[in-house]
Amino acid sequence: MEDSPIADASKSGQLHQQKAEIAPVSGERPDQGEAPVADYEHTASDNPTKDEHEENAGAPPAHEHIPAPPTAEAKYLYPVLAQPPEALTGLKLEPRAKIAAGVTAVIKSMQFSWTEGGVGRGTKALLGLNQKDGFDCSSCAWPDPDEHRSVAEFCENGAKATASDADDKAAGPEFFAQHSLADLSRLTDRDQNNAGRLTHPMVKRPGGTHYEPIEWPEAFQIVADELNALASPDEAVFYTSGKIPNEPAFLFQLFVRQFGTNNLPDCSNMCHESSGSALSPTLGLGKGSVTLNDFYEAEVILVIGQNPGTNHPRMLSALQHAKRNGAKIISANPLIEAGLNHFKNPQDFMNPLRALGALMGDGTPITDLYLQVRVDGDMALLRGIMKHLFEAEDRNPGQVVDRAFVAEFTTGFESFEQNIRNTSWEEIEEISGISRALLLEAANMLATKQKIITCWAMGVTQQRQGVQTIQEIVNLHLMKGAIGKPGAGTCPVRGHSNVQGDRTMGIWERMHAPFLDALDKEFQFKSPRKDGFDVVESLKMMNAGKTKVYFSLGGNLLAAGPDTEFIAEGMRKQNLTVFVGTKLNRGHLVTGKTSLLLPTFAHVDIDMQKSGHQMTSCENSMGVVSQNKGILVPLAGDMLSEVAIISGVAIATLGEKTTTDWVAMTENYDVIRDHISRVIPGFERFNEGLRQPGGFYLPNGPRERKFTTKNGKANFSTTELEKYTLEPDQLILMTVRSHDQFNTTIYEYNDRYRGIHNERRVLFMNKADIASRGLKAKDLIDITSHYEGEQRTVEKFVVVPYDIPKGNVSAYFPEANPLVPITSVAKVSNTPTSKYVVVTVVPAKVEKAQPAQKQRAEAVPA
Repeated sequence: MEDSPIADASKSGQLHQQKAEIAPVSGERPDQGEAPVADYEHTASDNPTKDEHEENAGAPPAHEHIPAPPTAEAKYLYPVLAQPPEALTGLKLEPRAKIAAGVTAVIKSMQFSWTEGGVGRGTKALLGLNQKDGFDCSSCAWPDPDEHRSVAEFCENGAKATASDADDKAAGPEFFAQHSLADLSRLTDRDQNNAGRLTHPMVKRPGGTHYEPIEWPEAFQIVADELNALASPDEAVFYTSGKIPNEPAFLFQLFVRQFGTNNLPDCSNMCHESSGSALSPTLGLGKGSVTLNDFYEAEVILVIGQNPGTNHPRMLSALQHAKRNGAKIISANPLIEAGLNHFKNPQDFMNPLRALGALMGDGTPITDLYLQVRVDGDMALLRGIMKHLFEAEDRNPGQVVDRAFVAEFTTGFESFEQNIRNTSWEEIEEISGISRALLLEAANMLATKQKIITCWAMGVTQQRQGVQTIQEIVNLHLMKGAIGKPGAGTCPVRGHSNVQGDRTMGIWERMHAPFLDALDKEFQFKSPRKDGFDVVESLKMMNAGKTKVYFSLGGNLLAAGPDTEFIAEGMRKQNLTVFVGTKLNRGHLVTGKTSLLLPTFAHVDIDMQKSGHQMTSCENSMGVVSQNKGILVPLAGDMLSEVAIISGVAIATLGEKTTTDWVAMTENYDVIRDHISRVIPGFERFNEGLRQPGGFYLPNGPRERKFTTKNGKANFSTTELEKYTLEPDQLILMTVRSHDQFNTTIYEYNDRYRGIHNERRVLFMNKADIASRGLKAKDLIDITSHYEGEQRTVEKFVVVPYDIPKGNVSAYFPEANPLVPITSVAKVSNTPTSKYVVVTVVPAKVEKAQPAQKQRAEAVPA
């Protein structure tokens, strides 16, 4: 293995050393490597089945019946609210937008940036965002161009996330002295975020009502004392957010495993776990196979269960580029989304040839065929397309199915083909909600093409059969030979900036033996081999009182997870909760007996350690690892980097039981990367590669038609298409984001693309479903979910008529999360089914939503 390119340890990590002389010319595409790597993400020969995992981990049975917690009643039972307050903020409805981005997106980006961080600080942050020598956006993981990058290489939501991180307001000791946890819980999630940056370590002591200041050494010792008092290391749960860069993520899993447990749940368990579960056994790698440049060569792009206009706006630029190169785009989504309709690229305003058209016209049409599929109907939709393709192959032998690819690279084709042919058109149309004729249009676009990309996100992964649906996506690509060639492949679109990288770094409850063996060799210890708990399993154990410490490295599990009140009950049962974060969120307020709130740097902050200005790294959705180097001076206070916090906890907890030099890794992050280079395949020249402009690609077997599955082949899947029967008054709910939020962070109460302003407690309903229940627009309703005989109810939502399939409804999370049962999970992946919740709606006690009223909680003073 190569040592760090900086030989002098006293200079390593200093600012003037961050640009390596060995870097290629800017714009040159980094070498991706030729050898595929072992997949540490999911199923391989040494990985147990789900049943074996549950037995190994000591997890509760997956189908264990758990009574519903009080949901509507919780606000009367607990002084600290786990759910957002019910006060309505004054709904204003406008027609649904038909065009995404444009001038409005530019104006909103500037307004938010200058409001949060000031003109100078906000502008400086935006100019360094996603640049090759700057810092990585803390929101989505969409890749940056290999070559030229615009001076404004960000989207509206990236600008909001960066502005929020660059906030010049402080939520320090004075703020927490003025506001109890109960008072803070009655603020909206937006106002909690807008309180300012956390600047000092704080503690809530047993019986306390407020967070109070604490010094770092005492905070570390509290964690150490609680952890070392446990009867077993498995009585602690260590959660990770996908915003955490590679270096602290690697250190976190190292500390946790040296402590003695694999209880490392993370946000992947709730989003793309289904993708890894489907891709690994079929293709050998639980990641996508395409690069950004493949979009520019694609002939057909399928976008399934994804809303890029709100959740991954920079993806629209790639789709626009593909359209201009002649690609056809098929979109499948229950909601008609503006970003999949037309797109006005803000970058076009800088091009004299396109500026007028961008200002005056309708932008670029994105979708050629929009399939408004029913919630949970994507598997049937895919089967319909493939059934048409097989019928076309019958008429044109050898012209539709890539028989040569199938014969050379795959197994299981015959069983798969028979399964598709045996599926009836009646089943396909009923479950998908899409006519045979429309599915034929989609099939005709694909029939003669091989440069095909399929993109998907949580609209697929959070279904009951999310894993099996993704396997059908893989089936489609394999029958077409549409993988491992330019312009073709699979593209799971990840959320947080480093959610994919955290898994690569070992943040997983079921890491494979090769990784653990290499870790043990590098750090001279024996890591535990017993499986840990994923998110759902961890929450069950916490709720049952079988764990005593919850440690969260970033994130907001209370608001991100299912069954909000179930999570809250589990948090209250912990002896200690530890929250490492940058800004206040609701998850920090529902605590154990003792709770620590530990402030850390954001991506935008300069991280100065003994050896100088440090950089970290993130891995994007397409396997590119690039640098993250902050450019803003942190606010005055007593913040520590994530690396320093983890090392401080490790030193205090492990004491003489560890021989790891935590101090050296804290003083110089190159030391961490040197360790990584000797543990994880693909990172052999980590420090060198990170200093290349744009970073470096990790090896990717499927991208080169090298399938590292157990049998060395790409495997077709034979899935079961399940049909579920509902009661006459029941509907299927899916939760979604608004445009003014990222994950659980709420920036404003608006969702302008869907015509929603100044309100979040809304339920999108088909007009026929509204009328059949005797309701009308803006009526107040209560929503009840039904699962295994248990009911969960949320109150005071507003009816919004919307273009959504009959029998389907939609609401925002986290407001609707209390309706998602903890035991309702996707097969295999154990991902909560936030895209399939059986609900009923009834009129609320108040008959009609009132006009805009004074918010229950005003914005918090700085």
